[in-house]
Formats: sequence, structure tokens, C-alpha cells
Amino acid sequence: MEEYFGNELVKKFEEMMENNDEFYFDTEELEDIIVYYLELGDFNYADIAVTYGLKLHPNSLDIKIKKLEVLLEWEEYNTAKELIDELKASSMENTDFLVCYAKYYSNLGNPRKSIEICKKALELKEEENFLHNFIADEYINLGDPFNALKHYRKALKEDPTDEYALENCMVCFNELSKGDEAIAFLNEYLDEFSYSETAWYEYGQFYFNRKNYEEAIKGFDYLLAINSNSVGVYANKASCYEALGQYKKAIEVYEEMLDLEYTKAFTFYKIGLCHKALKQPIVALNAFQKSLREDPQFYLSMMEQSYLYEEMGGMVEALHFAKEATQLNDNNLDYQKRLAFLFIDSGKFEESLSCLKKLVEAEPSRFYNWYAYSEVLMLLGEYEEAITVVNSAIKNHNRAELYYQLSNCYFNLKEQEKGVESLKQALELDSSIIQDMQKKYPFLKDEVKKAKAKVKKKN
Repeated sequence: MEEYFGNELVKKFEEMMENNDEFYFDTEELEDIIVYYLELGDFNYADIAVTYGLKLHPNSLDIKIKKLEVLLEWEEYNTAKELIDELKASSMENTDFLVCYAKYYSNLGNPRKSIEICKKALELKEEENFLHNFIADEYINLGDPFNALKHYRKALKEDPTDEYALENCMVCFNELSKGDEAIAFLNEYLDEFSYSETAWYEYGQFYFNRKNYEEAIKGFDYLLAINSNSVGVYANKASCYEALGQYKKAIEVYEEMLDLEYTKAFTFYKIGLCHKALKQPIVALNAFQKSLREDPQFYLSMMEQSYLYEEMGGMVEALHFAKEATQLNDNNLDYQKRLAFLFIDSGKFEESLSCLKKLVEAEPSRFYNWYAYSEVLMLLGEYEEAITVVNSAIKNHNRAELYYQLSNCYFNLKEQEKGVESLKQALELDSSIIQDMQKKYPFLKDEVKKAKAKVKKKN
């Protein structure tokens, strides 16, 4: 970062702009200033520097190429094309121009043309690592991991420390389902560059994805020997122990992580899950509480506390933490289902309705969302609203249970004729569940024999 805070040329340029002065910069100095802003992502200042540069050096090809870079960043493709046409005659032997030219076609969704231009640029024997990565990325855009892999490997050959190329080699091997070749490639690389953190991370991930957790741990251990401050690697190693069912070892690794982390909420949560798996609910609760002290809005720990309290018979606490978690993650349908269940289990039927309504709106294709919603409305005596819900449900699910519910609503509302008609439809769809339905809806008992007789007569 030192170059960003100690760039004297940039300071001089910015002071000039602030004071409305005009200083002289040669083309190389202006290029350095423009590159500084481009790398910083400050395209407004890059454009100001380009404009000033062309004022001083109107015929400079290098500054015009930098202008082309700015235009591409701003997606001003018509103006960019005009500038490309102007520069083409004089700049086809200029790598920077060819890169911009290739980027123009890449941005327009023409990777084949982009590759063609990059291969032309490779003939100049400059920026070969960058160009091979560029070509490989374009092959990825074409859905061609085979050729992409070739060029990522060439990029890595040009610069063996190129982490981007190394990672993408492994991605391509995976897409090509070439596991044996991938690990052979990685082992060969590690033989030469045994202190590569990226390579050891890829080694660990390779075996983790194949459920060979012991070998994955070996890779992560090598990485931690190189860099003991790699927090994410501790998490991966702990996940391996969890997958092996070695929860005590996983806890040890997570506890090592705590010394390195700034935010510890997720790690305490993972420790809590391990203690839960070890059937240590009190210790698990303690870990989840520590997680919430670190981050009072960490809803994952809230919901886990809800599950533990339910297991321990603390339904009041279970409901409390489920409500807190759901408020923080309102769109989580699993949370809404759990909260609805806990409300119903606690006899708080009215409170459950908002959850059930969200469920039928989000998942109209799930029959039991509708069934539970209408059931609760009937328990509250809201028969007219229940009829509306059941009729909406029938549009998605032509099931007997819904017609039994409908008939119960009509009988409770003293609408005998509609009740009888709904009951007949229910019996025609499925008469085998009538005993269960009679237990749930006593009003049906007196009507079933009559309805059955009518159905029998009709048949």
C-alpha cells in the first residue's frame, strides 16, 4: 500500500488540480499517474489525468491507449470502438493496445474474437502470464475447461507463484472430472514449491471434497506449519474432525482459532454444535451464549438454543429464542415452520397465524402448509376465514382432507347444505380417513351415515 500513500507524482498532480495550476509532466509520468488511478479503481481521476495528458501530448499513443482503458471501464463501447479504429493502424504491435482490444470484444460477449487478439499479442513475447490467464478466462466463458486448463498451466509456467492460475487449474480439473490428474499435478507442484500456501490449501480441499478427511487434515497441517495465522484453515481442519465424528478434536482446533479471531461468534457457535453432538447440552448452551455475547444478533446460535431448550423441556425458552431468531431471519421458511409449531404447541394459536400465512404465500405447492393454516383458524373459531383459505388450498391441492375441513366449517356455520355437499366430495375422494376426520371434527359424526348412504345410492 506504500505506493498509494507515497506517490510523489500523484501528490503533485492532485495539488495542481486543487490549485488550478498547470504543471508539465512527460508521457511516462502521466502514464504512471493514470495507472495509479486505474489500479485504485478511481476512474474519474484516471479520466482527468488522461484528458490533461492529451492536452500536453495530443499525439501520445500510450496516453490514448490509457484513454481506451478508461472508456472500457465506463462501458462506453461506441466511443471505445472509434478510438480502437483510430489506433489500430499504428498499435497492432503494442501489447497494451491489444489487451484493450481483446477486452473490448470480451465485454461485448465475443470470447472467440478476444482469444484471437490475445494470441496475436502473445507473439510479442510480453505479459505472457497475463495473456494466458486472459485466454483461459475466455475459454471458461465458452464453457471449454479443457482449453482453459492448457492456458492456466501456461500462465503458471510463466509465473509459478501465480495463485490465480493455480486455483483455476484445480477448478478446471474438477470440471473435467480428472481427479487423478489434478492430484498428480498438485503433488508435482508441491515438490517444487513446498511452501506454497495456495497449493497446500488446494491439496486439503481436494481431499476434503472427496471425503478423505485424514489426508485433508495433512494438507491443512502443512499449511498451518507455513502460516499459523490462517484462520480459515483452522475452520477447515475442524470441519474435517467433525466429519470424522471426532468432536473433541474439532473443539480443540476451534479453541485455537479463538486466539486469532477478531469476531468469534461463529466459532463459539461451531463449538456449541460439537458439544451438542457429544450430548453435552449445558456446555453447548454455554457456547451458544458466548456466541451471542460476541454478536447479539447471531440468529444461528439463537435457534440452536431453542432446539436445546426444547430437548430439555424448557418450552418457554425454546419459544423465546425461536422468536428472536426468526425476527432476525424473517425469510427463512424453516424458522417460520418451527416458530409456528412452537406457538401451536404452547397453545398460542393466534400468534402462529402470521407464520402460517407466510408459509402458504411462499410455498403454495406444499399441502401441509395450507392444512395447518386452516386447522388453526378452525381451532380459533374463524370458520369463514378458514373457508377462504381452504378454497385457495383446493386450487392447488384437490385432496379429501380439505373437503372434510370445508364441510366442518359449513356445519359449524349452520350452512347444512354446503356442509353436506363438501362432505360428499370428501367421501368420494377418500373415505378411508373418515374415522380420523370424525375424531378431529365431531360435527361430521351425525352427517357421515347420511352422506355415505347418498354416495352409495349415487354409485
